[in-house]
Amino acid sequence: MTTPEPAAVEAAASAIVDAFAATDAERYFAAFAPDATFVFHPEPRRLEDRAEYERVWAEWVASGWRVTSCRSSDARVQVFDGGAVFTHTVDTSVETADGAESYRERETIVFATDRDRLVAIHEHLSPFAG
Repeated sequence: MTTPEPAAVEAAASAIVDAFAATDAERYFAAFAPDATFVFHPEPRRLEDRAEYERVWAEWVASGWRVTSCRSSDARVQVFDGGAVFTHTVDTSVETADGAESYRERETIVFATDRDRLVAIHEHLSPFAG
C-alpha cells in the first residue's frame, strides 16, 4: 500500500465538491466505490452502497432538487497507508420544488487508494453547530 499525497486527496475531494455543485450525478458518483456508504443527517438511515444513494439522488432530482452552489472551507487532510480522511465545512444552496434552501454542514469523506487513484468509500454529513 501507499500513502497518498495530501494534494491528491484535496484534488479528489475538490472533484467531488465540484461535481455536486454542478448537480452532475455521473461525475459525482464516479468518485465513489460501488460499496461506499453514506450517512446524511436528513436521511432516516445509512445508505448502504452507491446504487442506493443514486436512487435517492434521482428521487431528489425528480422532485425538483438541484444544487445552485457548494463551497468548501476549513479543510483538513489526514493521510495513512492506503487512504485518507478529508474533513471540511461545506456551504450549500439548493433549489427545490418549495424554493431555495441554504445550509452549512461538516463533511467527512474517507478515501482508499485503488490502483492509481483515490476512491471515496464513505461520506458523512452532519449539521454545523459552530
